[in-house]
Amino acid sequence: QLQLVESGGGLVQPGGSLRLSCAASGFTLDYYMIGWFRQAPGKEREGVSCISTSGGTTNYADSVKGRFTISRDNAKNTVYLQMNSLKPEDTAVYYCAAVITPVQDMCIMLLYEYEYWGQGTQATVSS
Repeated sequence: QLQLVESGGGLVQPGGSLRLSCAASGFTLDYYMIGWFRQAPGKEREGVSCISTSGGTTNYADSVKGRFTISRDNAKNTVYLQMNSLKPEDTAVYYCAAVITPVQDMCIMLLYEYEYWGQGTQATVSS
């Protein structure tokens, strides 16, 4: 059974950091484009970042550019989202998603492009 499991969320003060992990089971992530999305209360789910199958291409939402870093470790079948300089407006449930693609150096942050989703992990930024 194909499954994505997020972890690493929690409560952090403004300016702090969290590292989210997205671990895959039942399949290998080598040929999958991965995206991170988030959904705050009362808001629509939005794209945060994505990474190509090769890891050579990444994209970020303007709101997180320069603060968040996405990376992947195919040997561990895991994708990470390092979140630094966190702000209260980063508070949300964070989801990772995957879709298989033959294109090695492309990623997009469109929800409908992704096929497999994790259950989400809550990140709360508050003093």
